[in-house]
Amino acid sequence: MPKVFNITGNCIPRLHYMVNIDSRLQAIRKLVDAGQYITINRGRQYGKTTTLKALSRFLSDSYYVLDMDFQTAMSGAAFETEESYAKAFVKAFCFVMKRLNPSPEIQTELQDMKTDAEGSFQLSDLFMHLSDICLTADKPIVLLIDEVDSASNNQVFLDFLAQLRGYYLNRDNVPTFQSVILAGVHDIRNLQLKIRPDAEHKHNSPWNIATALEVDMSFSPDDISGMLRDYEADHSTGMDIAAISQTIYDYTSGYPVLVSMICKFIDEKANAVWTGESIAEAVKYIINEPTPLFESLINKIEDYPELREMLYAMLFSGKEYSFNVDNPTFRLMHMYGFVTKRGGKAVIANRIFETRLYNYFLSVEKTSSPIAQDGALHKPEFIENGKLNMERILERFVAVYTDLYSDQPEAFLEDAGRRLFLLFLRPIINGTANYYVEAQTRNQRRTDLIIDYLGEQYIIEMKIWRGKEYNERGEQQLREYLDYYHIDRGYLLSFNFNQIKQIGTKSVQVGDKTVFEAIV
Repeated sequence: MPKVFNITGNCIPRLHYMVNIDSRLQAIRKLVDAGQYITINRGRQYGKTTTLKALSRFLSDSYYVLDMDFQTAMSGAAFETEESYAKAFVKAFCFVMKRLNPSPEIQTELQDMKTDAEGSFQLSDLFMHLSDICLTADKPIVLLIDEVDSASNNQVFLDFLAQLRGYYLNRDNVPTFQSVILAGVHDIRNLQLKIRPDAEHKHNSPWNIATALEVDMSFSPDDISGMLRDYEADHSTGMDIAAISQTIYDYTSGYPVLVSMICKFIDEKANAVWTGESIAEAVKYIINEPTPLFESLINKIEDYPELREMLYAMLFSGKEYSFNVDNPTFRLMHMYGFVTKRGGKAVIANRIFETRLYNYFLSVEKTSSPIAQDGALHKPEFIENGKLNMERILERFVAVYTDLYSDQPEAFLEDAGRRLFLLFLRPIINGTANYYVEAQTRNQRRTDLIIDYLGEQYIIEMKIWRGKEYNERGEQQLREYLDYYHIDRGYLLSFNFNQIKQIGTKSVQVGDKTVFEAIV
């Protein structure tokens, strides 16, 4: 059976094209060898399960690795009482352990535990048996538990963690697991916050013994290249592996499932034509396709108004936040995968997330927004021979913006200007083009918008007018940016809030580049 790119469930080496994660496994093994208890918390579809399965194989030469999944092994009823949890855990533990072909001595201990669990059986009984098994085992035991989020709202699970913690602290005297690794979206060290929000218990987590995994699980361009080399060995497409890998990384910032989504689309829906144009087509498809990943992200925005407010400010007002995990709202954004750290600041995790978020926020307004309705109405005027006439788009935007919003207060316009342009632009390019905001230039004064329309790129710098000298610096910055992208023509949209200003459009020559400027 030929390999494929996988976007559902864990990846299996014999079935799926995969990134080589051996260096990550080595880093985790060092922690296991040192007897560390570990948490792995990453956003949805970030490769947690694939990493745990690979780690189980990687450690099997030296350890008994108990690979358990709470989502499948433990039903909701198991968490109702301490006894029901202890008995369900015994059943799941024995099922996994028997597959590892343990020694006869361990099998005897397992049978004794199962027999005792038929009567009255509490967590204290469970842990005494687990300690006996660890003592008897001819290899140290590592416990891996995936999808611990499914247990996170249950007090009995906190009691289970507290027992694990007690045995860990007393491990010099009482045999226990070599290492315990808990994986999920939430940071299990903060579970107490979900169960007991009162001040007495707010910072008293039963799992504060654990080390958060600091290993970068995102895919670098080199990681992606390695996977594509395996693909190319099977298919001989002639792709430029380095260039394709870098472009995929530029869109995804290495978010594992997004990388696989692009590759899967090109392999299965783009006739295995590996070009920049096919990547852009894949991105457009992903951005507009309903998927569990994006549904989960949107649900979080709707569940947490404070998270929504902060994301909105980052996207539309260019507000910058320091990377500060002590801020509860920021911690949510980071935990769910919305943001990452770059240069000490929080930035949207990747271009695909960013565009999806822009579309989400804009969709709330687009049907009722007069500026969006105007863009949709005049769309036929802006497309000529399959290309965007960006000059005409900006000319129309100046006219409709002036007509609709010239009497609005400056504070409103400064905050809403870029949002209004995106509302105007989106119905014009929707379904045909991708767009994204260049993260390195997004701030309260300047934003570079890049539109990829049928393989042709249009770069628009949007900025607040701060005087002639500042405007000339903006022209030079845009020229340098155009040079980087090997494009001869760019666009500058300035929002000028001076009482005396010259509204309109003009073309200026900046070095060897032509800049079409629009001022509103």
